[in-house]
Amino acid sequence: IDIALWKFETAKYYVTIIDAPGHRDFIKNMITGTSQADCAVLIVAAGTGEFEAGISKNGQTREHALLAFTLGVKQLIVGVNKMDSTEPPYSEPRFEEIKKEVSSYIKKIGYNPLAVAFVPISGWHGDNM
Repeated sequence: IDIALWKFETAKYYVTIIDAPGHRDFIKNMITGTSQADCAVLIVAAGTGEFEAGISKNGQTREHALLAFTLGVKQLIVGVNKMDSTEPPYSEPRFEEIKKEVSSYIKKIGYNPLAVAFVPISGWHGDNM
């Protein structure tokens, strides 16, 4: 799996979106894509167990956030995905719990959590995409 690119322009910016694979087996490809970025969008799963696995000591969420910062990506957006599968669906307490825990971790690695946008999303339903 390789990185995918999409390009578009606005009146003010020329934007290239680089979709880097998140799977552990493709970490080299993720590094290649991330090393070219000005901003990273970190997608975390809101599902019970999924989020906890990603934010655990050896989790992908931690690894990707650390790699992005280490590679010089100082702007970060966090998409909290699968909000439709929380209990109850679109649970604000679950979103806030995830936001608090991710904020705590990204602060340790060098990001300013107050400058990071956290967006509740549902890829399945297309909400806030």
